[in-house]
Amino acid sequence: MKTRAITGFFFIIIMVGAMLLGASVFLGFFTVLTAWCLYEFYGIVSSDERKPNQFLGILTTFVLFITTALFSLGLLEAKFILLTIPFLLGIYIQALFQKRGFPFNDIGFTLLGILYVGFPFYCFTRLGFIDAEFNHFIPLGFMILLWTSDTGAYLAGRSLGKHKLFERISPKKTWEGFLGGIILAVLVSVFLAQYFGTIPQWQWILVAVIIAVFGTLGDLVESMLKRSLNVKDSGHILPGHGGFLDRFDGLLIAAPLVYLLLVLVN
Repeated sequence: MKTRAITGFFFIIIMVGAMLLGASVFLGFFTVLTAWCLYEFYGIVSSDERKPNQFLGILTTFVLFITTALFSLGLLEAKFILLTIPFLLGIYIQALFQKRGFPFNDIGFTLLGILYVGFPFYCFTRLGFIDAEFNHFIPLGFMILLWTSDTGAYLAGRSLGKHKLFERISPKKTWEGFLGGIILAVLVSVFLAQYFGTIPQWQWILVAVIIAVFGTLGDLVESMLKRSLNVKDSGHILPGHGGFLDRFDGLLIAAPLVYLLLVLVN
């Protein structure tokens, strides 16, 4: 627990700093983080039956992030984001030259990595540009609510938890913890509306509910993935925590939905 706490403390400081130090640092940090999470994903799903193209999967996502980042910083026109398409098509083309028994297994898992990991992180970075100009409050608020939800679920589950949520997938999660996470996230969202502003209070509350509900779903989905592959952690880069993908599993489903909500209502 001591190792876990120390690792978590310093990583949170680094991540918050990346969000507070401006658009360039924010985009650069999360581009690198996304690439590493993809590396972990491809690492745990690779086997003799499926060999996703790790290089092309990460490169395609990297091109998407870089072109979008340069557009966000006013250094590139929006049309250059379409440069991602040739790299995406390259995933199909390279499979033609590999003598593999089930090439669509490889193609499928390569694309799954982009969809499951790359796209959610892309949506998260776009939260910083909801109003075109970079604003760190929404992505920072997102992470605060995600951490709050996890904390509320842990505390409520530990003290009140009796009814299992999905015991087959995650034996420790309970309905009481799930509700506790939602309640604490909503309470914190009221304070974020007061001190962070940027969007109205009702939107902060909706964002909190989405993060608490679908952050839990993201956690369960990653647990399901690891159980199906008989893997304990996605990596070992964070002492006491596992891999980066383990730490951001809640973001993977919540971020696209939060981005969708804010784009539709603003």
